[in-house]
Amino acid sequence: MRVRKSYQLPDDKERLLRKAVRLEWISMFFTLTIVTAMYLTMGSSQVMKMALLEDLLALVPPAVFLLAMRVRRRAPDEQHPYGYSRVILLAFLAAAVAILLFGLFMLIDSTSALFRRQHPSIGHFQLFDWQYPVWAGWIMILALLYAIIPPVILGHMKMPLAKALHESTLYADANMNKADWMTSTAAIVGVLGIGMGLWWADSAAAAIIALDVLKDGATHVRKAMLELMDQRPTQVTSNQPLGLEQTIITALLREQDIIDVETRLREEGHVIGGEIFVVFTPGQTEVAHRTQEIIRLATELDWRLYDLIVMPVEKIQR
Repeated sequence: MRVRKSYQLPDDKERLLRKAVRLEWISMFFTLTIVTAMYLTMGSSQVMKMALLEDLLALVPPAVFLLAMRVRRRAPDEQHPYGYSRVILLAFLAAAVAILLFGLFMLIDSTSALFRRQHPSIGHFQLFDWQYPVWAGWIMILALLYAIIPPVILGHMKMPLAKALHESTLYADANMNKADWMTSTAAIVGVLGIGMGLWWADSAAAAIIALDVLKDGATHVRKAMLELMDQRPTQVTSNQPLGLEQTIITALLREQDIIDVETRLREEGHVIGGEIFVVFTPGQTEVAHRTQEIIRLATELDWRLYDLIVMPVEKIQR
């Protein structure tokens, strides 16, 4: 059984990956502190409950990312001759499905409370020796304000790393972190609405949070499924092609002994593999040697290109 050679990220990318791993551990720590603060202050508010669930959900992407990074480093073996690079795609799908399911649950829960005309109440408590009782809603708002700051900062720090590493799971996590301010802002509006006597504001704000989570989940599930179905390489931030096929074709057509070139690429996590179909000039006798040179030339065009196969053909059918 011939197994694929282990893939090593370039040194600069490896440093970025280690930084991303550290940020994910930091994210999990701050998320746990946020969840604790939300749990201690949530009371009977529906919107606080949704914000708490959303913060719990924020633990999923970093957890599966860290797990995938451990599995990815395993060397290819006879059971997995192509290696474990696709585990990153599975981690992305797992995170996306979790986000989608939680978003659906949150939407059903919040809208059912709205239809039941559930009237939440936020009480008062005595703080120290103050003469006047303190409305518990202010404590909720302080917890929500705290829930905004760490995720937004960490999300902005992760976003350039996700783009530089071509890492979908990290991008999904960064995208969720950046959007957390909307969740907490909606929750603050809901809490203030309760204080103003608007019973429906609580459930309405919770439904808005659920719709935002549901949208993120659906978007990420679609992208993860397309990547697992050997979709052509696309940008992490969108479904637009990376254009590596044309980059390879343009570079190889400069070679004097190549008449025509076509490519077929697929994503495998960080790396991109596939086939290159080449039509050599008549009389080419060193085909085996030239195919090795073409592989070396093509893989040097982009750090993500790895384990490409060159197929000499007589004619390319388009």
